[in-house]
Amino acid sequence: MNINAMTLFLLGFDLIAGAVVGYILRKKLVEKNQLNVEAQGRQIIENAIQDAEKIKKEVVLQAKEEAYQIKQDADREAKQSREEIKDEQRRLDRKLDEVQGEFVALEKRSQKLEQHDEQVTAREQQVNKRANELESLIDEQRYKLEKIAGIGREEAKKELMTSIESEARMDAAKRLSRIENEMKIEADRKGKNILALAIARYAGDYVADKTVSMVPLPNDEMKGRIIGREGRNIRAIEAATGIDIIIDDTPEAVILSGFNPIRREVARLALIQLISDGRIHPARIEEVVAKVTEELEVEIREAGEQATFDVGAHGMHVDLIELIGRLKYRTSYGQNILQHSLEVAFLCGVMAAELGLDVKKAKRAGLLHDIGKAVDHEVEGSHAIIGRDIAKKYGESEDIVYAIGAHHEDQPPKSVLDVLVQSADALSGARPGARKEMLQSYVKRLEDLENIANSFNGVEKSYAIQAGRDLRIIVDSQKVHDNEATLLSRDIARAIEEQLTYPGQIRITVIRETRAVEFAK
Repeated sequence: MNINAMTLFLLGFDLIAGAVVGYILRKKLVEKNQLNVEAQGRQIIENAIQDAEKIKKEVVLQAKEEAYQIKQDADREAKQSREEIKDEQRRLDRKLDEVQGEFVALEKRSQKLEQHDEQVTAREQQVNKRANELESLIDEQRYKLEKIAGIGREEAKKELMTSIESEARMDAAKRLSRIENEMKIEADRKGKNILALAIARYAGDYVADKTVSMVPLPNDEMKGRIIGREGRNIRAIEAATGIDIIIDDTPEAVILSGFNPIRREVARLALIQLISDGRIHPARIEEVVAKVTEELEVEIREAGEQATFDVGAHGMHVDLIELIGRLKYRTSYGQNILQHSLEVAFLCGVMAAELGLDVKKAKRAGLLHDIGKAVDHEVEGSHAIIGRDIAKKYGESEDIVYAIGAHHEDQPPKSVLDVLVQSADALSGARPGARKEMLQSYVKRLEDLENIANSFNGVEKSYAIQAGRDLRIIVDSQKVHDNEATLLSRDIARAIEEQLTYPGQIRITVIRETRAVEFAK
């Protein structure tokens, strides 16, 4: 029993001891697990903190990148906006410049219109004033006529004629004003037609400059009689006329040679009269030469009077008329100076009518422009200056005197009349057949003008018109701009001056045209 009790006791004690040990072990195990759990918790917390920091850094970095990208986009949009604003500003500046240019042009046009209105108003006031004066004069004359109705028949008739003449003048002035207005309306068309008609009337095939005259003889025996015994007759003729007589193998003819056309004409007429009369000796020669000289002076005076009559230049000095007649026997490059002067007067009158200027004054200046050539072999200097001094001496008006002196640029032109005389003189001298220029050389000169123009870059076509006085050049608008057109015309003018010889001057006109073509379908 005791053993069993002891055994039981021991067994109980072992059980209690085991329980205690188990409890202790379990407690230690629990504590160890608790420590492990806490360590794991701390590790998890640390890991969580590290992950949070990492995530935070990533979020901050991403936020910075997004902010940088937003800033880049904003800068790009701002730069684009600034460029657009600058482009818009430039467009606005150009538009402003255009508007300012148009405004300036409109302002200039407005000023011109105002000036024109002022001129028209002043003209109307002058016309109204003149009309009022005429009405007052007419009323005054009528009153006087009524007042003097009881006087003699002849005086009343005279007053009546004066009144009628005033009314007639007024009607004529109104009609003249109406005709001038009609002429201005059709000036462009009629002016060109009249100029072309004037050129056609005066144009010939060609002319030849002559310093010799030929006198026909009835037979070769007459040559011996002209020579005379020991040559006394021929020496007498040459001494009396100042012309050389050439007697050669030409059958039934003798040649008169001399540069003075009037003396040559005197010798020709005297020799013809001597041959016809048959009495050829020194005394008779001097008598016939004196008689022919007087007859030729009369013919010269008649030619001058006829020229002034044809032009309508009345009231001219007698000596000036005689000088005009002397031009009948003067030539320049084969062109008769009197016919040239009449032609210039005609052309001046036509152009003056187109421009509404004084036609009679223009014709008078054209007729007298070469008057210096009548005496240029006797006086030193340019014939334009000589003619100016002659016209001034014989009482011509100041503007006509100046136009004569300026028609060859010896003095600068300062009025429209000066330019008219220059243009008419150049037109008369340069037309085909006017001067000593064969048809072949004339055509060659026109071809040379066109070839010179065509040699320049950008020139498409060229046309020499107005008898070579005007060169029209059409250029490619893609190759030649507006500013270059001016330089091109200047370069062509310089090339023509260097390569060609021509009378007067040549106008070069460069034409640049831009066309835009589109089709509506």
